[in-house]
Amino acid sequence: MKIDSKIFIAGHRGMVGSAISRKLKQEGYQNLINYTSAELDLRDQSDVEDMMSQQRPEFVFLAAAKVGGIVANNTFRAEFLYDNLMIQTNLINAAHKYGVKKLLFLGSSCIYPKMAPQPMKEEYLLTNVLETTNEPYAIAKIAGIKMCDAYRAQYGCNFISAMPTNLYGPNDNYNLKTSHVLPALIRKFHEAKRDGTPEVVIWGTGTPKREFLHVDDLAEACMFMMRTYNQPGQLNIGSGEEISILDLAKIIGDVVGYEGKIVNDLSKPDGTPRKLMDVSKIQSMGWSHNIGLKEGIQRVYGALGDQEWY
Repeated sequence: MKIDSKIFIAGHRGMVGSAISRKLKQEGYQNLINYTSAELDLRDQSDVEDMMSQQRPEFVFLAAAKVGGIVANNTFRAEFLYDNLMIQTNLINAAHKYGVKKLLFLGSSCIYPKMAPQPMKEEYLLTNVLETTNEPYAIAKIAGIKMCDAYRAQYGCNFISAMPTNLYGPNDNYNLKTSHVLPALIRKFHEAKRDGTPEVVIWGTGTPKREFLHVDDLAEACMFMMRTYNQPGQLNIGSGEEISILDLAKIIGDVVGYEGKIVNDLSKPDGTPRKLMDVSKIQSMGWSHNIGLKEGIQRVYGALGDQEWY
């Protein structure tokens, strides 16, 4: 990408899209195309084609998606499948039609089988059944990878796919009904400290392990891929490090300054024991994450202040 290249960031107000936008601006890129969902419905083929024909972006970061936690994924299965399929189908096809030089499609680690060996390698895709609760979202993301590969094979399009691990950072979701575990714990510990609550309850035994990546590290990886990566198939992006939920809770409690007890609710499920990405491929290419987990949580919590949480 040249400094004056015309770049479209689909989903620029979400956690991932906003991080990519910040990174681009930090590096001096100013010719950025941004639309809110009210201005451009990415599910509408004619709207997308009109925008692409008028704007003619050279590079596209496809970070737009309908996202949510387990409850939302399992409840709105039709919308998670339909909306995500339409968004990515319209953009990938229009990118080919209007001569986009390179497109980066962003997926999710949930594309891998529920019981995939750990850590999860890129080649484990489609080797077993998916987790039932988020299967529609995962299927949509798998279709996006395969669509990028199909346009590459048939038309020579330079369309690539990145699969990030669990993310956190600015513009995260802190709604306890729909958020993921890390932001949910930040809110729980913050409110417990504020209200003088003597204990914070976490689900299950706290022994399951998860991997986390600050979204600014993901933005760095996306820039790295746009500059250097040109292969079919998805590329895992993560820290390659895992931590138990209990140890994560202890770190967050320390960062927040909470001095009460952490209590396990053993009536609640643990979930999958491990979910770790194998990131040896991207590391062998020269990229690795820079922001340690505690440092990242400190950054996030320090920037929140006493904001409204929802």
